[in-house]
Amino acid sequence: MAELTVRSQGGAVTASVELDPAVFSVEPKMALIHQVVTGQLAAARRGTQSTKTRAEVSGGGAKPFRQKGTGRARQGSLRAPHYQGGGVALGPKPRSYRQNTPKKMVRQALHGALSDRVSSGHVAVVDSWSFELPSTKSAKEALEGLGVSGRAMVVLSRDDEKAYKSFRNIPWVDVVLAGELAAYDVLCADWVVFTRDTLPGDNSWTEAPAAAGTSATGADSGSAATVAGGPSDAAGAGGAGLDVAADEDDSDDEGDDEAEEA
Repeated sequence: MAELTVRSQGGAVTASVELDPAVFSVEPKMALIHQVVTGQLAAARRGTQSTKTRAEVSGGGAKPFRQKGTGRARQGSLRAPHYQGGGVALGPKPRSYRQNTPKKMVRQALHGALSDRVSSGHVAVVDSWSFELPSTKSAKEALEGLGVSGRAMVVLSRDDEKAYKSFRNIPWVDVVLAGELAAYDVLCADWVVFTRDTLPGDNSWTEAPAAAGTSATGADSGSAATVAGGPSDAAGAGGAGLDVAADEDDSDDEGDDEAEEA
C-alpha cells in the first residue's frame, strides 16, 4: 500500500495518507489504456466537417452536349465529380465519432494511469488551497514548494474558485475538476496534484503529531537560555556581583573608622 505525505500550501507536513490500493495499486494494462484513450480522443472530435455532393452543388441542370456524334465521351452534367466546380465523391459528412466504451474500462484505465504516476513518485497531495486572492505568483511558489516540476495537472473541486483562477494562467499547468478526471489527462501530465477533497478512493489519513511544534518551541527557549549563559552561569554571575557589593560595604566601614580616629 502506497503512502504519501500531505503538505500545506506553504510546504509544511500536516498529515500522511495511505492510498486506496483499488485505485493506486493497479497494474496498468497498455492495451486497455490505449483503447480508452482512443475512444476519449474520438469523442472529443466535433464531426462537423462537410462537403457537397453533385446533388448539392449549383448548376449543371442541362446536358453539356448531345449524346452521340461528337466523338467525346457521353456526359450528363457539368457538376459531376470529375468536372471543376462539381460535387465531391465520397467526401466527409457530419457524423459522430463517439465510441461505446464501457464505464468499467474507463475506470480501470484511469486507475492504471494513476497507479503509474504513484509508482514513479509524481503524485502530490495538498491539505487545501488557501489563496486569499487569485494570484498566479503564489500558485507558482506553491508548486515549487511541493517539488512539482515539468507539466502538472491540478485537480480541484468546484469550490476552489480562487485556486482555479490562480493556476489557469500558468502555461504548463492543466486545471481539471475532480469529476472530469480522465486517463488521457493523467498520461499527459508529469505530476498530478490532489487535495484532500479531490483525492479519489477510500484512503486512510493520519494527522501529523501536534507535539512536534511544542518540542521545537522548547528547543528554541532552551537555546535562548544557552546563549544567555544558562541558569547556572546566571547564578554564578549573580553571586559574583553580590561579593563585589560586600567588598564595597567593607571598604566604606573602614573609611568611617579612620574618620572617627582622626
